[in-house]
Amino acid sequence: MASRIFILMLIAGGLLGLVAYSKWNPEPLRVSGIVQADEIRLGSRLGGRVAVVHVAEGEEVDAGTLLVELEAFDLLEREKELELLLAARESEYKRFVAGFRDEEKAQAKAKLDQLQARLDLLRAGPRKQEIEAARGRLTFANAEKKLAEQGFSRLSKLAQSNATSQQEFDAAREALEAASANVVVQKQELELLEAGTREEELREATARVEEARQAWQLMQHGYRSEEIEQATASRDAARATLAAIRQQKAELSIRSPIAGTIESLDLQPGDMVASGAPVLSVLDRHRLWVRAYIPQNRSAVKVGHRLGLTFDSYPGERFSGVVSFVARQAEFTPSNVQTPEERSKQVFRIKISVENEADLLRPGMMADVWLDEFESRR
Repeated sequence: MASRIFILMLIAGGLLGLVAYSKWNPEPLRVSGIVQADEIRLGSRLGGRVAVVHVAEGEEVDAGTLLVELEAFDLLEREKELELLLAARESEYKRFVAGFRDEEKAQAKAKLDQLQARLDLLRAGPRKQEIEAARGRLTFANAEKKLAEQGFSRLSKLAQSNATSQQEFDAAREALEAASANVVVQKQELELLEAGTREEELREATARVEEARQAWQLMQHGYRSEEIEQATASRDAARATLAAIRQQKAELSIRSPIAGTIESLDLQPGDMVASGAPVLSVLDRHRLWVRAYIPQNRSAVKVGHRLGLTFDSYPGERFSGVVSFVARQAEFTPSNVQTPEERSKQVFRIKISVENEADLLRPGMMADVWLDEFESRR
């Protein structure tokens, strides 16, 4: 009986010793966390039919790697048309800025002089010598007609007695017709010369001279500033339209903006994807962080503090991270807090950025965040 009491006293003493030891040497405070990574969901603002899928799920890619290509449809033809349009607008703009060439100015001056000379002739009217020459041509035409009439009359009489051939008779008739027509032409020409220049001809010639003079003066002074500004605007509009088409063309190639891992991909050539909808996701393996929750009595943890970390995948190894985020609002709070015990259930979410230069950590790994290491440095 005495031995049993002694044993119970030893057990009780041991328990009291453990309690005292734990009081003076408390277990370091730690909270559980999980490794996470930034997930970037990629897609195209254009959308369309999938042409080629260059990667597979779980594949490691570098920044700029081509992941998926969409079919171009008519974008290439539209791009070519706009390139030709831009070339024309550029040429027109350069022409307006450079002004007219010396050859163009000389040609415009020569045309003006030619039209002015014709106008001067019309204003002066026909000369006396021209009228006399026209009368002479009419007299000569009448003489030719008279000779043709005599020849035709003679052959007509001979034809009645079959003393001439049909060929000679036809030739005489044609000669008479030609001579008669020439008389009409020469008579009209003489009448025009005697009547002088008409008012309509003068107005038309004057208008042509004025038009040629304005064109020559424009070449002398160059293009107006309004015309140059319009050419500039047309060129810039063509550039902007072509840039928009090329931007759409670039949207046909989905590339990775970072070095990471293909996390989610379910595409095959021929699949249709909507514009603006994500088609795959990439995890940034170089920017990992641990998500954890700290109790409210440890709210002294601030952004910028460094905390110790351990991972189940690497027992015995010690890591560290920097607090990059602390929630300002508690979570898991009861609807009606009335006791200190209930208040102790409140926690704050934190994010701890972890260096992963050796590429040892993976999203989804479990971690322990050691808060006592921070406290020992306060």
